[in-house]
Amino acid sequence: MRNIIDHNPEKAILQKHSTNIIGGKLDYDHCYHDCYHEEQLIYQHLLHLVQKESTNQMLNRFRSLFIERANYPESEIVPILDKITASKTAPEEFKFFLNRCCHILINYWHMNCLLHSAIADLISLFSAIPTTYKVNNLRSRETIRLRELLKLFVDSEQYLILLRFTQVVNENLPVARRQDNQPLMTLIRRYPYLYEHCLMSDDSTQEQKETVRHFQSQVQKKFEIDLSQYVTYKMRRIQMLKNTSITEADRILRPINNPTLLTDGELYTTLKHFVGKVEHGNTYHESAQQFIKYGGQAANFRNFKDDLYEYLISSVDGQYGKKQFNQKLYKYLQNILPQADEQKVNDLLLVRTCSNLLNFLVVNNQSSPQHFVFLDLISNQGTVPTMGLLLKIVLICGKVKPYLERKFAILFNHYEASNTNTVGWLVGTLEQLNIAFSINFGGIDLSFFKRFC
Repeated sequence: MRNIIDHNPEKAILQKHSTNIIGGKLDYDHCYHDCYHEEQLIYQHLLHLVQKESTNQMLNRFRSLFIERANYPESEIVPILDKITASKTAPEEFKFFLNRCCHILINYWHMNCLLHSAIADLISLFSAIPTTYKVNNLRSRETIRLRELLKLFVDSEQYLILLRFTQVVNENLPVARRQDNQPLMTLIRRYPYLYEHCLMSDDSTQEQKETVRHFQSQVQKKFEIDLSQYVTYKMRRIQMLKNTSITEADRILRPINNPTLLTDGELYTTLKHFVGKVEHGNTYHESAQQFIKYGGQAANFRNFKDDLYEYLISSVDGQYGKKQFNQKLYKYLQNILPQADEQKVNDLLLVRTCSNLLNFLVVNNQSSPQHFVFLDLISNQGTVPTMGLLLKIVLICGKVKPYLERKFAILFNHYEASNTNTVGWLVGTLEQLNIAFSINFGGIDLSFFKRFC
C-alpha cells in the first residue's frame, strides 16, 4: 500500500476532490466507479497520518470519522467519506473499504509490539456504535447511512476476522484454558496453523497476508522453543529426583510452565505417540517413508488404494475398526476416482485421494460442517490415535497439509462461539495437532525426550 502515499496527501485530496463538490455539497449522482478515487484518498490520508501521529490520536480520528462522523479535524475528508457511503453498491462494498482502513493502521502498528494493544482498541470501537445522534448532525442522511453500513460491517466476515486477529496480536489478554467459561475464539493465538485460514479472506491485501504470516512464524517459533525447554526441564527433573529430594531438585532447576493446555500426563502420551515407535517398531515418519517407497510400486490406482487402506487401518483400534469403520473406510476409498483405477498412481491422484480422505475423516466443507466420523473416531479410540491417523495421511502427501489445516479451521469457526469447557475434545485435538506439526514439520528439538522413548 506504500505505493499510493502522496508527498502531500492533504493537498492532493483537496485538488482531486474539488471538481466533485457542487455548492459545497457532493454530487451524489456519480456512479460507484468514481468512488475508487475517493477510497484511495482516504487510504492516502490514513497512511500519511498513522506514520506521524500517536495511537491515541489515530483512534480518536477513527472514531470521529467512521463511528461518529462528527468533529473530524480535516473537515474536507467527511464529504469524501459521504460519497463512498452514498454509493448504490456500498451495502456490498463498504465492508471491504472499511476493513482496509482498519488494516492500514494495523499493518503499521503491528511492527512495534508496544503498539499491539492499540489494535484491540481499534476493533473495539465497533462495539460502541452510537444509536443516537448529536444535535449538530441533525439526523443527517449521511450519518444514518453510515450507521447502517457500520451494522453491516459488524455482521460481516471481515469484522469477524478482525476480532480473531485481536486475540492473536494482544499478548496481554488472559489465556483461556480448556475448562474456562470463555469462547473458543480466545484460544486462536495458540494455533498458528489456523492463521492463514481464519485470519485471511479472499479480499485480504498482500500487506494483510504478510502481517498474518509474520505473527504465524513468530508464534510457531516461540511455541517450539517453549515446548522444547519444558520437556527438557521435566526430563531432567525426573532424572534428578532419582538421586535427590524434591526440594533440592526445585532449588537447582528453574521451573518452566507447560506451554500447552494438556496436562503433564496428556502431554507425555502425545509426545511419546508422535516421537516414539508406534507401529511395528516404527515411528509415524518411518512408516510413511516405507509406504511411499513400496506403495508407489502398486500396479495401478486400485491396488494403491488397497495398500493405502492397510496403511491406515493399522492406526485404528482393532475392536472399533471391526464394527463398521474399516468397512466404511474401504468402501469410501474404492469410490474415490474409480474411473482412474487402471492408471498408474501419480501426484494428482495421490493429492485428490488424500484430500478426499480428509473430507471423510474430519469435515467436508464450511457450508456443510458435519463431522460425525471424526467425533466417532475420538469417542471410540481417543484423540491421540485419531490425530495420528490424520498425520499419517499428511506424511505421505505433504501437499495436503494446508488442506488438513483448513479442515480444522472449519471446525474452529464452527465452534468458536462455544465455551472451551464444552468443546474440550476439540481443544485437545488442536493442541495435539500443534505438537504433531511441530515435531514433523517444525524445528523443535526433542532430542532429550527421545532418549526415554
